[in-house]
Amino acid sequence: MLSRRMFGRIVGAGAVASVAGLPSVAAAAAAPVTSDARPSRGLGPIRQIKTDVLDMGYHEVGPATGEVVLLGHGWPYSPQAYAEVAPELARRGYRVLVPYLRGHGTTRFLSASTFRSGQQAALGSDMIAFLDALGVKQAIFGGYDWGGRALNVAAALWPERCLGLVSVNNYLVQNLALAQMPDPAATEAAHWYYFYFLTERGRAGLTANTRDLARVVWTKNSPLWRFTDADFNAAAALFDNPDYVDIVLHVYRHRLLTEPGDPRYDALEAQLAKQPKILMPAVTLDGIADGSVPATDGTATAKFFAGPRVHHQVPGAGHNLPQERPRAFVNAVLEVASLR
Repeated sequence: MLSRRMFGRIVGAGAVASVAGLPSVAAAAAAPVTSDARPSRGLGPIRQIKTDVLDMGYHEVGPATGEVVLLGHGWPYSPQAYAEVAPELARRGYRVLVPYLRGHGTTRFLSASTFRSGQQAALGSDMIAFLDALGVKQAIFGGYDWGGRALNVAAALWPERCLGLVSVNNYLVQNLALAQMPDPAATEAAHWYYFYFLTERGRAGLTANTRDLARVVWTKNSPLWRFTDADFNAAAALFDNPDYVDIVLHVYRHRLLTEPGDPRYDALEAQLAKQPKILMPAVTLDGIADGSVPATDGTATAKFFAGPRVHHQVPGAGHNLPQERPRAFVNAVLEVASLR
């Protein structure tokens, strides 16, 4: 176990050196990773499990008795982001679960009358309901973008369920009180779709140009990533979900306070408005080549982490970090386990 003194040295130095004998995240990021775009590579078949709200598609890799790692994918991406991460963790004895977010793939709402909400409390609640349905009491959480936010929310509101958190782009719980405060101009420009989706023109564009829009986001979010058509098509197949457009629009309309949330999540949103801290160990990652969220040294978000926390910048990685630099993400999961 990493001592608090050693933890302080690592964070204070902004180090990417090895922890508890693990290869450094930087070294892992630099190592070559072969690309194989076969659908569900390393993830196995799609399974289904019902929660109180959803019939959720998911992948499961690794021994049934292993410690659980729950991974959340982003938008407009897919569980294929973990096609190399999951089998590597499985080889180390972990049971890896990768659910499809609401509005994606084979995940469906159980009732036609359920509010098609994409708000952060809904996404976080889905993760806990998913664990409940599988009878999993605790897991290491890891994710990026929407899936990372969902798991930040789950870790903050249900800390007893989280053994450790790997989070790309640091603390991801939205502070809706600042929703109307502008970001730097370059960041606002990178997030053009936030504002596009507030309009009915944006709804029409997302409906008519679903895949073209996603490809633009992939290219701009990860300017150094040379993804293949097969990589993209494997993810884009998820966008045929009947709730995809409604969920995507609501994510951004709720985030920018132009549409209300689902009342069932009001109490959880009130807790999130207080910006709850992450109590368990955390490893946070920033891709140096992220075209959506500029890389940081992690200090600005340190106040949100009450437990041991290590931050790394990952060379060459864009916004879809687990798929672009899978070894870096694997090592982050191993590292957070060592911080307990």
